[in-house]
Amino acid sequence: MNILLLGSGGREAAIAWKISQSPLCSKLFIGPGNGGTDAFGTNVDLKPTDFPAIEKFCRDNGVNLIIVGNEDPLVAGIRDYFAEKMPEMLLVGPAADGAALEGSKDFAKQFMQRHGIPTAAYRSFTAETIEDGCKFLETLKAPYVLKADGLAAGKGVLIISDLKEAQDSLREMLGGMFGKASATVVIEEFLSGIECSVFVLTDGHGQYRILPVAKDYKRIGEGDTGLNTGGMGAVSPVPFADAEFMKKVEDRIVLPTVNGLIKDGIDYRGFIFLGLINVGGEPMVIEYNVRMGDPETEAVMPRIASDLLPALVAVAKGDLADVKAEEDPRTAVTVMAVSGGYPGSYPKGKLMSGLENVTDSLLFHAGTAKNEDGQLVTAGGRVIAATSYGSDIPSAAAKSFAAIKAIDFDGKYFRRDIAADLC
Repeated sequence: MNILLLGSGGREAAIAWKISQSPLCSKLFIGPGNGGTDAFGTNVDLKPTDFPAIEKFCRDNGVNLIIVGNEDPLVAGIRDYFAEKMPEMLLVGPAADGAALEGSKDFAKQFMQRHGIPTAAYRSFTAETIEDGCKFLETLKAPYVLKADGLAAGKGVLIISDLKEAQDSLREMLGGMFGKASATVVIEEFLSGIECSVFVLTDGHGQYRILPVAKDYKRIGEGDTGLNTGGMGAVSPVPFADAEFMKKVEDRIVLPTVNGLIKDGIDYRGFIFLGLINVGGEPMVIEYNVRMGDPETEAVMPRIASDLLPALVAVAKGDLADVKAEEDPRTAVTVMAVSGGYPGSYPKGKLMSGLENVTDSLLFHAGTAKNEDGQLVTAGGRVIAATSYGSDIPSAAAKSFAAIKAIDFDGKYFRRDIAADLC
């Protein structure tokens, strides 16, 4: 079958790597892709939110299946669009009503409350209720968590230790700090624990498969210090997410989520990302995403031992009953190399070299491109990820660190402590 994968990051590179191995895959198009995804398929100049252009491309190229990599097209209603324009098209990803689990923090919190899914206590506020929000902050213990309701490119969450600063930040957020995304702000209690990411494939009819669990590292600095980034690395599996913990996750979170979507009349066919926190052995939901995480995907895809494409087709068709998802028992550790200055301002167009020296790791391009001379250059903050297998975390991590060290570009930076906290 002919497949179109929408997106351009490391997540899409890892999905493309996995999909390209399937005997069911005739042609794989990646729109727009990056400087490395052409190793797995054909890059095409498509904007993931330009639905008419995507429709035309699909018609012209006999595309049978669309896999949506990032959240923006889903929140904007790509599934709804194709349900009307090309109802025969198979598509992995929820319609706009289901995508609201990520598109609106307030919607997600109401969903969890309605279906008894464990999460932090919260209240939502708008500009009209800003003083109520300030008073609500006074009832909480520091630190204070403020979340923009809408999509804010991963920057819409503030964790603040000082009450007055939190109140001032609330006013700034409701005053337009994150544009329309913070027209509503969710204030919730701070949860203390260790986080992990659980990924679920579901078909809209109660069938689901839990994919390998992962943990990512968001802070730019070693020791989890400094600014939040899109993710500096990941590890899978996660030692504390043992059988007992995962049984609680399945019973208390996965099942109520899948069944809750059906009860609410939401035909959800795609990935559900559960951002979880382990609070004294008890799992609680921090957030939902409606696609795979990044950089967790770069560690999760290599740990899926079975062919993923039959599962994705089954999800799109709404019948996952007879499809298995097998795990590779090995550990995978992902280390991300980023541009100097990231997550602030950073240069682009820096020549890259040394990739040919990496032989014992998988390389997933993220922010790369080819210049006019066909040379590989940097084109984003997070540039390239190295993922390695190992019998344990230290052995896998050592390979990934060696791979990143072998790659060279001006300003390269990476964290040298990825997964060290789990050893």
